[in-house]
Amino acid sequence: MKVIPIHDAAVPMPSGKTAAAPAAGAVLDRLGRSMHDLRISVTDRCNFRCIYCMPREVFDDDYAFLPRRELLSFEEILRVARLFVARGVRKIRITGGEPLLRKHLENLIEMLARLDGVEVTLTTNGVLLPKMARRLRDAGLNRVTVSLDALDDALFRRMNDADYPVEKVLEGIAAASDAGLGPIKVNMVVKRGTNDGDIEAMAAHFRHSGHILRFIEFMDVGASNGWKMDEVLPSREVVARIDRLHPLEPVSANYVGEVAQRWRYKDGAGEIGVISSVTQAFCSSCTRIRLSTEGKLYTCLFAQQGHDLRSLLRANAGDAQLDARLDAAIAHVWQQREDRYSEIRTAETAALRKIEMSYIGG
Repeated sequence: MKVIPIHDAAVPMPSGKTAAAPAAGAVLDRLGRSMHDLRISVTDRCNFRCIYCMPREVFDDDYAFLPRRELLSFEEILRVARLFVARGVRKIRITGGEPLLRKHLENLIEMLARLDGVEVTLTTNGVLLPKMARRLRDAGLNRVTVSLDALDDALFRRMNDADYPVEKVLEGIAAASDAGLGPIKVNMVVKRGTNDGDIEAMAAHFRHSGHILRFIEFMDVGASNGWKMDEVLPSREVVARIDRLHPLEPVSANYVGEVAQRWRYKDGAGEIGVISSVTQAFCSSCTRIRLSTEGKLYTCLFAQQGHDLRSLLRANAGDAQLDARLDAAIAHVWQQREDRYSEIRTAETAALRKIEMSYIGG
């Protein structure tokens, strides 16, 4: 069986003492960044085999996904999320793999939606939304982001490598919109020479839709997607191509640390965004931390190792003591954080074995 090895790191505990109860309040990392966004992966499985994320030659029928017992339970996820909220997190995004494959996901959404002052969102490939959008909204989900890499059906089928048609994703977007899960963001990963010919068609389709189309530069996440710099189409070229057809103007960020640069159509037809991790690094304002399916913390999408929280979660300790230990571990991991991978990316760093995007979410 094929397994992609992931380096693991025990969570280093602060020396000297353990608090009787979790401390509250924001903490800063070594570059002065605070926590705002928590991404929670609920499964490492997916019904797509996208060529830039889960290429079939690696993630085939023999690939060893995580056994059920290793996944965090919804109660364990809630316990950790509550501590992150006390430390300043205001947005929780549910990811995967494909998160809608996790059974009874609406139950987790309902639990997280009860946390004060938190927006709960979800990223999905969209094909299961017609069945689930209303349930998710009723449970308290605020918004969804849907991945769609082409409008050309043959091209889209080649890219998802699971023979799903474009229409299935468009039906999911419509279902999410009808359920009130908007404004919906639609993410297109742009790979030069593969789907960049569909940029203008995507822009034309989503103008006047009320949805926000975002173009993401092809990134060197993980070790299995065969990333090459010459397959990256810089976001500035994407903006220029759309601007020639439909004039654009820049828009200010919604909040400090927002990763997408915003542009709106001058004729009022809506807005687009570009995410430029490769050519315009935004490490200096990154406020994200990621919790993997089986309870490891990752401080960067391009991390080589995670910090194990599950062993603490499942330790035999009383509630107050356990929460205090978890909180101390979370704070310590963040305070030691100094990741700025996209600012120092080279051909050598791009070749390093890193956490797979399918394992930790985008």
